[in-house]
Amino acid sequence: MLLQGKKLLITGVLKDSSIAFHVAKLAQEEGAEVVLTSFGRAMKITQAIAKRLPSTPQVIELDVTNKEHLGSLAERLGEHVDHIDGVLHSIGYAPPGAFDFLEASWEDVATALHASAYSLKALAVATLPLMPLGGSVVGLTFDAKYAWPIYDWMGVAKAAFESTSRYCARDLGPKGVRVNLVAAGPIRTTAANSVPGFETFEDSWDNRAPLGWDVNDAVPAAKACVALFSDWFPATTAEIIHVDGGFHAMG
Repeated sequence: MLLQGKKLLITGVLKDSSIAFHVAKLAQEEGAEVVLTSFGRAMKITQAIAKRLPSTPQVIELDVTNKEHLGSLAERLGEHVDHIDGVLHSIGYAPPGAFDFLEASWEDVATALHASAYSLKALAVATLPLMPLGGSVVGLTFDAKYAWPIYDWMGVAKAAFESTSRYCARDLGPKGVRVNLVAAGPIRTTAANSVPGFETFEDSWDNRAPLGWDVNDAVPAAKACVALFSDWFPATTAEIIHVDGGFHAMG
């Protein structure tokens, strides 16, 4: 029971194939109480998927680009839990135009940066009042050291996301809050389906990863997130843990 007694806020549960869903499932199995977020038309989807978890959690409304949602988050979340020990940032969005690097408009790029990078800071600050004794913020990234095929401005947003995590770690560390990321290999999720040509990654990853890679298996990445929520990483922050079969280290 790695997370016995802990309370977690988990964003990004849209399908039972998603990393966030498996984080929620594993967290419950390891003893945690979980609250999910969703918003708009996706709320009904998240509420339906939540019923597939071992215990059906509460789902509260949260659009991380909405100031009012963020401003009232601690109060609304406080109606269900008296504190939280961690929050999972599993959020990323870029308009279709952002996947054409040279032709993308600033409006599309700004949307991608707001939803996919700035939102980490916004979510951490919004939940901070419910972490008076410290906690763990865990985010999901796709290794941003490289200029990937077809990823374009979403790749730039991920680079900003990774930088944001380091600054959050710097400023939240004195408050006892750890901030770490998991860089997962390509998984067939809702986010992946929104990236045109995502199969480009799928075709080559398994061949280059020393441990191999299954694009349909979100559990390894979810296990890393659960471990980072636990007390077994008490002195680790500003870190990016690769769960990609070793792909990132191969020439």
